[in-house]
Amino acid sequence: MSYEIAVTDFLGLVAYGELTAFERLAADSGLAPTLDGKAQVAGMAAAEFDHFRRVRDRLTELGADPTEAMEPFAAPVDAFHEHTKPSGWLESLVKAYIGDTLTADFYREAARYLDPESRTVVEGVLEDLGHSAFVVEHVRAAIEKDPKIAGRLALWGRRIMGEALTQAQHIAARRAALAALLAGLLSAPDCDTAVDLAEVGKMLTRLTEAHGARMATLGLSA
Repeated sequence: MSYEIAVTDFLGLVAYGELTAFERLAADSGLAPTLDGKAQVAGMAAAEFDHFRRVRDRLTELGADPTEAMEPFAAPVDAFHEHTKPSGWLESLVKAYIGDTLTADFYREAARYLDPESRTVVEGVLEDLGHSAFVVEHVRAAIEKDPKIAGRLALWGRRIMGEALTQAQHIAARRAALAALLAGLLSAPDCDTAVDLAEVGKMLTRLTEAHGARMATLGLSA
């Protein structure tokens, strides 16, 4: 088990996640009821593809084949999207906000153990281009207009969280080096982050709390 294997796995996961996010958002733009909404979601898709290219290029710099690095994560990431297909515009917005920001939190946690160059690339993927405000505005406006949809969307948000945790467990069980990196047991030689097994539980707690806060921001109950 080595850091090189772990970082290739992690960047492969990030790259495939960004590539599928691009595909999903490009498709979801067709659900938008207005031209402005269509343009906003299409812009989100374009940003995801730009993120994919940055991570792909970093993998190449490390001497890894991007396609081979992404391959182990195709099944669990695809399963997540298959099990969380939005049935309409509002569900697609909630998924974009909850799913993508949950993923960003996960990336941010793991980035602490990366080498500086890889960490910079991952942090670039995390930049908020202002799309979150668009989603929050539209979801809250829809709930204000029809309060009954809040319950359905709250269930949808919880489903997204549950499916994300399920697929994360599948990945951790199959990729030992990546699991060790995420647990803080394996890090770049120049990374001074202290290893602490208790951090795994704390990380999950932070992800769950952040999910609850975002649900509240949308006007939904966690």
